Amino acid sequence: MFGDSFFKKVEKKTNVDKNTIMSLAKKLQDSNNMKDEKVLRDMVQEISSITGKEVSKEREDKIVNAIIKDNVPKDIDKMF
Repeated sequence: MFGDSFFKKVEKKTNVDKNTIMSLAKKLQDSNNMKDEKVLRDMVQEISSITGKEVSKEREDKIVNAIIKDNVPKDIDKMF
């Protein structure tokens, strides 16, 4: 789905390697529910921990609500 150039861009910006990204994606896929608020909050916190970037409660709420309401950009590659 995503090419190596995408992963290289993400790794450069976040210092998170492709294997870690794929592991997180698998966890989301295995959860079978991208609308489960607890699952989403756990993932936001895990990503925050991996990247070493603190996510405020307000920002976490915005991220979770955007995902639940399908307000996520369709072309994620353009975000990087």
